[in-house]
Formats: sequence, C-alpha cells, structure tokens
Amino acid sequence: MKYALFLGCTIPVRSQNYEMSAREVAKKLGIDFVDIEDFSCCGFPVKSSSVEASLVLAARNLAIAAEKKLTICTLCNACTGVLTEANKELNENKALREKVNDKLGSIDKEFKKGVKIRHFSRILYEDVGLEKLKEMVKRDLSSLKVSVHYGCHYERPKELYDDFDDPENPKSLDKLVEATGARSIDYKDKLDCCGGAILGVQEDIALEMAKNKLDNITAIKLEMAKHKLDNVSVKKVDALITQCPFCSIMYEDNRRKIESKFNVQYNDLPVLFYPQLLGLAMGLDTKQLGFRLNKIKATGLLQRLGLE
Repeated sequence: MKYALFLGCTIPVRSQNYEMSAREVAKKLGIDFVDIEDFSCCGFPVKSSSVEASLVLAARNLAIAAEKKLTICTLCNACTGVLTEANKELNENKALREKVNDKLGSIDKEFKKGVKIRHFSRILYEDVGLEKLKEMVKRDLSSLKVSVHYGCHYERPKELYDDFDDPENPKSLDKLVEATGARSIDYKDKLDCCGGAILGVQEDIALEMAKNKLDNITAIKLEMAKHKLDNVSVKKVDALITQCPFCSIMYEDNRRKIESKFNVQYNDLPVLFYPQLLGLAMGLDTKQLGFRLNKIKATGLLQRLGLE
C-alpha cells in the first residue's frame, strides 16, 4: 500500500505528534508513505476570499499526485474536503478543468482525471480493515474509556465521500477506537463543530463552541437502557480522540484560554490523535508516538498503562 502523504500547513508546525504517530503506525502496517516536497497548501485558508485561487491551489497538488500516479493520503479533515471537492468539480466540469489547466500551464502542470484522496482514518478503516488492526494489538487498552470528535469535513458532505460513513450518525472512528481495545463513549452533541472554522473572525464564539463540547465530554452520563432505569451513572473519560489538527488546536492549544475565559477546569483531559491511541495498542513507545509534544500531557492515562 503506497500513498503520497499530504501533511498540509498546520501539521508540520503545530501537530508534529500527529505526523510522527501516523508514520510509525503506517510503518507497522506495511503502508508506504511517499513524501512529495512540491506539495503546498491545499487551498482551504483562501477559499472564503477566492474560490478560484483555492481551486487552482488544490488542482496543483492533484496534478503533482497524478504525475506520481499515487493516491493522496491526508491527515487533516479540511485538506481532505478541499482536495476531494476540487477533484470532483474538475472531473465533472470540462470548461472549469480547461480554465484551471490554462493557469497551471504557466508552471508546467496539468490536472488529470484519476487521482484519489483518502483520509488516513479511512485508509485504516477500509484498506487495512478492523480485523487486521485487532490482530496488531499488543498492549491491553481495555481499561481506557475515550470519546471521539469526528470533525465537520471528515464525512460531510456525504456525496464527496461515496457514502463512506453516515454523516448524521458516523461510526467509523468509534469502531477504529474499539479495534484498539479501548471503549468509545458517546456524548451529547457529539457532531457539533469544534469552532475552529471561525476562530480567526469570532474568537469568543469559537472558544464557547469548543467549551460546550468539552463540557459534554467531561460530564458524560451513560443511560442504563438495558436495565430500563431512570438513573444514570457518571463515567470519567480518559481522553478525547481527534483526527484533525485544527480540531485538536481548539481542544488542546486553546484549553487554557477557554478555562480562564469561562472559569472552568477540565482536569487536564488529554487530547490524542487516533494514531497515537492505535500506536499504544500496537505496543509502540510513547516517544515514537510523539507524546512528549502533546500540550495537555497524558500522564494519568499512561500511568494506568504502566508507561509513566
């Protein structure tokens, strides 16, 4: 399994632990990541001000992948969405494709049909498969209870992703978590946005959106439906699992700002990227998985696993 690794802008600067853990997990699974130095910004940051500029940026990256005859593996939800949408538009709209290729021609590039874009989580879910992941488990994580944040662009709009997962009731990331042996715990408003999309223009609202999610995650109540009881039991969640660097920034990098602004405290709930959790289950070392780079240290979680 060979893929062109697309890191985007955020990961190399602010989420190196995501890259480290993804590379280590991929290596264990026999996935070959090809690094392409010519890859650039996906186009997402400029889309709100120039759809055309965003499309050309995305098309340039797609053209580079086409030259290498490789499927693109993304780690960022936004990169996944922008590249997939641009690919679909350019495949289906000949006039638009010619217009974009006219601009790409000035740098000797050409968009060609046939490129595929896949998020790393989807590659793990579909190409590797849950059974293979379960076979790779070497460390017992059954004592861990975690909650997941899918992120807005991972399976929405569903037309972009061939109905890969149900955007109204997604299960793929929960199943990936359960493949590690850990337990995935549901929570209220699970599919709400992290707030990252508007952080640059409405910081107060963005921080409040992230706070609401953290409130729900740290106050999870599991209904005892099988016993048909009215009472609920409060369960402590050991970590929040994400698969998008900017979502992680909202829940981790901005944690102290949220706690100060709203006078709340989340007891240092760690935020892990999914490959970090999977890597732990595979028996990989915490240094290999970049745990020292996590802003909110996972000390308690690692101590429970005998790793601290």
